[in-house]
Amino acid sequence: MSRLPAMDDRRPGTPAWAPTWSTTDRLRDDAPIRRDNLFSWLITALITALAFAIRFPRLGVPPQIVFDETYYAKEAWAILHFGYAVQWPDGDIANPSILNGNPNVYLTTPDGVVHPQMAKYLIALGEWLFGMNSFGWRFGSLVFGVLLVAVTIRLARRLSRSTLVGALAGFLLCMDGLSYVMSRIALIDIFQAFFTVAAVTAVVVDRDWFRERLARYLEKNNLTTLGGQFGPMVLWRPWRLAAGVLFGLACGCKWNSVFVLAVMGIVSVVFDWRARRVAGARNRAWQSLYKDAPMAFVLLVVVGVASYIATWAGWLLTSGGYDRQWGAQNPDALSTRLFGKTLASLWANHVYMWTQSTGYLAHLPDRHVYDANPSGWLLVARTIGIETTWGIPAGTPGCPKDSPINCTQSWVTDVVTDGVTKQETHTWIQAPGTPGCPVGTKGDCMTIITGLGTPFLWWMAAIALVAGLIFWLFGRDWRFAVPVLGMASTWLTWFLFTGRSEFFFYAIMLIPFTASILAMCFGKILGPPGRGWRKRGALIVGIAVAVITLNFAFLLPIINDSVIPTWLWQIHMWFKGWI
Repeated sequence: MSRLPAMDDRRPGTPAWAPTWSTTDRLRDDAPIRRDNLFSWLITALITALAFAIRFPRLGVPPQIVFDETYYAKEAWAILHFGYAVQWPDGDIANPSILNGNPNVYLTTPDGVVHPQMAKYLIALGEWLFGMNSFGWRFGSLVFGVLLVAVTIRLARRLSRSTLVGALAGFLLCMDGLSYVMSRIALIDIFQAFFTVAAVTAVVVDRDWFRERLARYLEKNNLTTLGGQFGPMVLWRPWRLAAGVLFGLACGCKWNSVFVLAVMGIVSVVFDWRARRVAGARNRAWQSLYKDAPMAFVLLVVVGVASYIATWAGWLLTSGGYDRQWGAQNPDALSTRLFGKTLASLWANHVYMWTQSTGYLAHLPDRHVYDANPSGWLLVARTIGIETTWGIPAGTPGCPKDSPINCTQSWVTDVVTDGVTKQETHTWIQAPGTPGCPVGTKGDCMTIITGLGTPFLWWMAAIALVAGLIFWLFGRDWRFAVPVLGMASTWLTWFLFTGRSEFFFYAIMLIPFTASILAMCFGKILGPPGRGWRKRGALIVGIAVAVITLNFAFLLPIINDSVIPTWLWQIHMWFKGWI
């Protein structure tokens, strides 16, 4: 980007050694990543393939519905057949039926839900491809969990102007226990995380795209700067349009992505103002607030709303969904008169969803046992148990690989309650190929899936977050502003809802941004190529990445439902909040 000017280019009094940057050079500050674009896609593909190779094995284990899959796998299956959610028999009836290959035990009564439908379409796609089984309803999460790694690489690379830093961010996400678990279970948060990070990436690409258009305008008109003029109006912004669509899809998974949309909408307008300042608009750059901002609102918010409404297509194009006939039943309601019966019905359904997701959960008599205040998320203060089978006796056989069906093992234990001994029967459902608990095992065995972020990754990322704030606020480095604000808008807003139970797995929205910040801080430690510090920086970064990788490998037995001795689980429980 810099060059030594020819003598006849220098202004009088300019030192001979002083580098100069033309206005177009300053606008094209993404030049470093243009030179290795093809290579960067190869690196992205390789790390994405690594993420798939790590997450794919034993995707269908455990074979039964676990945790909140009882909602989303069933809602997705209903949407696949009806276009909207319907009610099911109680889990003790429906879940065994599904496990035994008879999933169509749903009722025909529409069911009110608390989250939109976009993620459920993607879960349903896996069910359509592979059937209503554990592999089928988790396949969509696997795909989008892997794509989350890819889009994080592109975001970090775009921000840092370094393919190496982008690769580091993607690799760190590969080594995260929480993203691993969320990529292997049919919850909706991994889909929301992908669309949100993709939308933020599109906002950053739009920044560079717009600056390139300003540079071309200057070159086309033989100008060195805008000379105090506002410059051209650029209405067609394909990447900003893409961001609007993606934000709509993110909100179509879970509503709280609207906070990220609001923050990134402001950031996008600030980018426009800054670009015009760099181009030489001087004080007229402030006109961006009423010239560029309205179109930004259209492309981000209006398009986002349209994209969001489109995610309700299955509900809108059918007539039997929950609240679908509300508008017809309430023709005199203000919303019906303003928006028509269909959209008024959709609004009524959203009022119901809001009441259920806030009011109902806030007034439950007891906090959930895995309630995790967001103040502890960055430090992994409280984890969440996804699925656990306790007390498998030594000598319990496994399930042969060639078994045509899942195996079931049962055993009885004595439980003393208030001095009274009762017998409890325990059941362990095993997929074919699951090992048993060997004879001679010290104690008993167990299987467990714990929603646990890789601790050393999260702790280093928390430190990097503080450094990122300093680089942004005091070093005036805009590149750190984007992931810091992306993380903050997905984290701080949860403090508004601490009156209800909240869970650590919501933090899947944080780690792509904090991993990017950590990778960018690693880039600072590495320094530019050719410097003497580079070797020492590489040693520091290499040790840190190795520690994170080993920490992830250490966690695998307690996050992938492996059969392990109970004592092995106990040595993984470093803190009380992890139990």
